[in-house]
Amino acid sequence: MSATEVLFRPFRLKGLELPNRIVMAPMTRSKSPGQVPNQAVADYYRRRAEGGVGLILTEGTSPEHRSASNDVNVPAFFGEAALKGWTKVLKEVKAAGGHIMPQLWHQGIVRHAGSGPYPDAKSMGPSGLSRPGKQVAEPMSDSEIADVIAGFAKSAGYAKELGFDGVELHGAHGYIIDEFFWEGTNQRSDRYGGNLEQRTTFAVEIVRAVRKIVGDDFPLLLRFSQWKQQDFAAKLAATPAELERFLRPMVDAGVDIFHCSTRRFWEPEFPETGSDLNLAGWTKKLSGKPTISVGSVSLNADFITAYRQAGAETAGIDRLLEMMSRGDFDLIAVGRALIANPDWAKKVRDGEFDRLKPWTPEALAELV
Repeated sequence: MSATEVLFRPFRLKGLELPNRIVMAPMTRSKSPGQVPNQAVADYYRRRAEGGVGLILTEGTSPEHRSASNDVNVPAFFGEAALKGWTKVLKEVKAAGGHIMPQLWHQGIVRHAGSGPYPDAKSMGPSGLSRPGKQVAEPMSDSEIADVIAGFAKSAGYAKELGFDGVELHGAHGYIIDEFFWEGTNQRSDRYGGNLEQRTTFAVEIVRAVRKIVGDDFPLLLRFSQWKQQDFAAKLAATPAELERFLRPMVDAGVDIFHCSTRRFWEPEFPETGSDLNLAGWTKKLSGKPTISVGSVSLNADFITAYRQAGAETAGIDRLLEMMSRGDFDLIAVGRALIANPDWAKKVRDGEFDRLKPWTPEALAELV
C-alpha cells in the first residue's frame, strides 16, 4: 500500500461514484468571452480529468439572473450559447473518464453596479451593505429575493438536463448567499434575517427550490466559509455549538456535501476546544454529512517535506494524509496547484513529488 493510498480510495454518494478523493477546486479564470465557454475551456477541464482528478468543480458560473456577475468573461450557466458551450465541456470531460459539476455563483452586492454582461442591472444584497456599516444599495425586496432563488434553481435544472454529475452552490467568501449568512451584511428584520439559524433561510429556500427541480438523487453541494473577502477574520460560528445550529437547517433542506472553505487546510477551527479538527472536520462531525476540505494544498515545491508547526506558511503531504486517514473529512479540493500541474493527482499517486511545479501568479495568464 502506498503512503498516498487514502487519497485514491473510491467515494460514493447516491449514484455518484468517484475513483478517488481529489477534487478540482472552483477557480475563476475569466476565459469565456461573452460568458460562453469555448473549446479552450473544454480542453482545460479535460486535461484535469486526464490528469486523474476524481471530481471537477468548475469555476464559478452565473445562475440565471442578470445581476449575478461583474465579468463578461465569467461563464454563464443559462442561455442557449452558454449551455452549448458547457455541453462541449461535459463531452470532453466524460470522454476522459471524468466527473464534473458546475458551481453556481451569484456575486451579490460585491458586484460593482454598471459592470458585467448586464451593466443596467442593479447590484443587490440582503441589506444593501457591502460590508458592516457601508450602505451601497437598498435592501433586496421579497420579489428580488424570489427571482434570485428561481435563477439558482433554473440553472441547477440545466445542469441535470445536460448530464452533469451534480451542482455546487457558492455560499462562501462574501457573495450573495454568504451575505445572508453573515450578520455583518444581513441586518434584515424579516424572516431572512435575525439569529444565526434565521440567516440561513435564503440558502435553505435555494436548496429546496433546487431539490424541487432536480429531485432527491442529484448530488447537491454547498460551499461556505467563515472568512469573507470583506473581513478575513470574520466568523459565522464562534463555537462548535453555533456551527451545528448553522448547519442543521441546510442539512434538513437537502444539502449532500458541505465544501468547507478555509485559507489553510491544516489550521484548527476551534483551537480553544483542544481539538485540531479543521472546519471540514467539525462540519462532518456535527452534521453527519460528507465534507470537502480545501486551502493552500501543495502550493510550493516543499509539499513532500513541509510540516505543520507554529507559524508555518504551508503543510506537507504527511499532514494531509494524517487528517484524511483518521476520517476528518472525505475529499480534498486542490486549487492553484492544479493550474500549475494538470496531472497533479497522477504525480502524487506515483510519488513524483519532485516533478510538481510550484504555482506562480504567471500561470493565470493562459488556460494550460
